[in-house]
Amino acid sequence: MARSTRYKGRFAPSPTGPLHLGSLCTALASWLDARAHGGQWLLRIEDIDRERCDVSHAQSIIESLQAHGLEHDGPIGWQSRRGLRYRNALARLHGQQLLYRCNCSRKRIEMQLLEAGWQALPGAERPYPGFCRSLMRSSGAGALRFIVPDQAVRFQDRFAGLQSSCLSRSLGDFVVLRADGLNSYHLAVVVDDEADGVTDVVRGDDLLESTARQIALQDALGYRRLRYGHIPVLKDAEGQKLSKQQGALPLRAEQAPSNLQAAARHIGLGQLQAGSIPAFLEQAIEAWAQRWL
Repeated sequence: MARSTRYKGRFAPSPTGPLHLGSLCTALASWLDARAHGGQWLLRIEDIDRERCDVSHAQSIIESLQAHGLEHDGPIGWQSRRGLRYRNALARLHGQQLLYRCNCSRKRIEMQLLEAGWQALPGAERPYPGFCRSLMRSSGAGALRFIVPDQAVRFQDRFAGLQSSCLSRSLGDFVVLRADGLNSYHLAVVVDDEADGVTDVVRGDDLLESTARQIALQDALGYRRLRYGHIPVLKDAEGQKLSKQQGALPLRAEQAPSNLQAAARHIGLGQLQAGSIPAFLEQAIEAWAQRWL
């Protein structure tokens, strides 16, 4: 298939453990979408949190992707080497007066919410009530929060349909720089996607609610909006997302053919028959294109 000069996708795992079947489902969907579009597929290691990440896990992930035939284009990106990009983005937001310092603890936020009559929903994130916004401190200790827009953020998800989120009501101003100096996931991923020229993101639907925050940051920084597609995450027998924290088993290279078959079934491609990994992936590209392009 002719390579597109426009489409650029990516897979961006955090090296907090080896690749597991749930991660492979996301990686395969993202890779297939890039190849079906004749585009590029980048690999970015999101190792910004040094305390949780391990270089040995990063190497394991890279080798596991290769064992499953998911070759990336271009050099591997490493978030830990991109601190200057994030500082420049923060300076840009600061120049627009879209940031302020916040010293609120979780306990203080919870007390403010209880006083306001807020009731927590199962699994819901606590919205920030905006106590420190009125102070508008830009220096000193504390985290940096981004002032969210009042209007709803709307986008058309390729797989989940039309999405709309009013961040000022559901979430409030969110942290982009932690009090310990660590950049937030949302800031880093938005800056990296822009710098890498990413046009399309295919990932698990556990990140669907995060997309509005990332679009709000894209708009504030003057970046292009990306095309998003969120696929259902793989769950265990109890209905919980399969994850490293939940003890998901690492993938074994010698089981790559059966791993790919299982991942293909989960992302809706059915049972594919092929004698080798390259032949399987070619068949999977065609099946993906027929379903989603």
